[in-house]
Amino acid sequence: MRYDTAHGFAHKDIIKATGEVVKQPLFFETYNMAFTYATLDLKMNWNQYKDNLEKEFRK
Repeated sequence: MRYDTAHGFAHKDIIKATGEVVKQPLFFETYNMAFTYATLDLKMNWNQYKDNLEKEFRK
């Protein structure tokens, strides 16, 4: 999981075990709001993201 503002917009990159990257746009009025969302999302969901990636690697 990676959050950034490259390419001119705030987005979340979901990085798969295969190396595939899926971009999900974040529709916030400011980069500060997107940053706050990203921080909270990672704090709340980090273990689930980690578990999902580990499952992908085991396949």
